[in-house]
Amino acid sequence: MLRMSSTATNTVTVRQNLKVILDKLSEIYNETPETSRAVKTPRLVAVSKTKPKEMVIEAYEAGQRHFGENYPQELKEKSSDPEMLEKCPDIKWHFTGTVQSGNIAKLVKSPNLSMVETVSSLKQADKFQGSCKSNKVSGLGVMVQVNTSGEENKGGVQPDEVVEVAKHIIEKCPNIVFQGLMTIGALAHSVAREPTVGPNPDFLTLLDCRRKIIEELQLEPENIELSMGMSNDFEEAIQMGSTNIRVGSSIFGARNFGPSKTEAPKTEIPNTETPKTEDPIETLSQDLQATQMSK
Repeated sequence: MLRMSSTATNTVTVRQNLKVILDKLSEIYNETPETSRAVKTPRLVAVSKTKPKEMVIEAYEAGQRHFGENYPQELKEKSSDPEMLEKCPDIKWHFTGTVQSGNIAKLVKSPNLSMVETVSSLKQADKFQGSCKSNKVSGLGVMVQVNTSGEENKGGVQPDEVVEVAKHIIEKCPNIVFQGLMTIGALAHSVAREPTVGPNPDFLTLLDCRRKIIEELQLEPENIELSMGMSNDFEEAIQMGSTNIRVGSSIFGARNFGPSKTEAPKTEIPNTETPKTEDPIETLSQDLQATQMSK
C-alpha cells in the first residue's frame, strides 16, 4: 500500500504527490504479467472533490487531464469556471458520485464532461439518454456501477443485472456510450488486508461481470473498461486488470469534510469507527464510507 508522508498531507504539493502516484502506477503496471494487466497503462483519475480549483489547475499544469468529482453542483461550478476553461482547455471530467435523477440534466450540461462512472439502473441510463438527446450531447461515456460486495448501503446494479443494463445502453441509448464497469467495494476488502487473504473479492466479481458481458454480448475485452482501485488498493487493482484508477487524498491531501459552499451532501458522515489521523489513506477510508451511502 502506498502511503504519503504526513508533511505532504499538511502542506500539499500537488505536483510532487501526482508524480509519486504516476511513478508507482507505472512501476506496478510494468511489473505485472501481461496476462493479468490491462492492455494499456491504466488511466489516473485525480479525484478533486471539495478541493479548490487552484489545486486542479496545478495538477493540470503538471500534465494531469482526467479529474473526478462526486457532487453535481461542485462539478458544474468547477467545469464552468472561466479561469478553469481558460487554463484547462483539455480537461476531462469524470462524475464518480451517486447519480440522482434530478441532477442528470445538470451533469450533462457540464462543460468537458467525459465520463459518468456511476450509472446504476436502466432508468438512469434512459434519463441520461433523454437528457443528452434534448441537450444535443452525443458520445458521453458511461460506466455501469456494480454492487460487488452485496452491501445494502452501496449503490450499483447487482452482478446478475450487469449484462441486461449494458445491453440496454448499447442498443437503446445512442447518445451515450457504454465504456465499462465500475465498483466501490467493501472497505474491509481494500484496507489493511494481508496478502495471504487472497485476491480482492470485489475485483474478482467485477472481472466476472466483464467476462459475462464479453460472452453474452460478443464484445472485445479491451473495449470494456474496469474502474476499480483507489488510494488504498490501486496497486492490487492494477495487478488484476484495472484500466481506470481513482485517487484523491494521496494527490490533493486529506479531504475537507465540511460541505462545499454551494452544496451540502446529506450523506456526508465520517466513519466513527476509524480513529482520526493525519494519514491520507485513513482519511480516504472515512471518505469511502461516506461516499458509498445509498441515495
